Amino acid sequence: MYKASFHKDWPGYFDKLENQIKEHTVKKIQKILEHPQKRHLGGGAKYFVDEIGQYRILYMVFEERQEVRFFFVGNHKEYEKWYKQLF
Repeated sequence: MYKASFHKDWPGYFDKLENQIKEHTVKKIQKILEHPQKRHLGGGAKYFVDEIGQYRILYMVFEERQEVRFFFVGNHKEYEKWYKQLF
């Protein structure tokens, strides 16, 4: 089991979610911590992306520390906006 850490901006994204989506997000985080997926964003980004219905969650996996750091959660439109600022 990996340990979770959260980027300083995470609460701003998570707190905006509806309660039902928050619950799904917590379950997804638990699943990711058990078995981190390795689906890269593409374009050389070091982030991984997973889906929660129409929402996206972005994170990085640090194998050497057995840690997953979560950066973003939001709907697809918000995800695209976040993603574009990387490049």
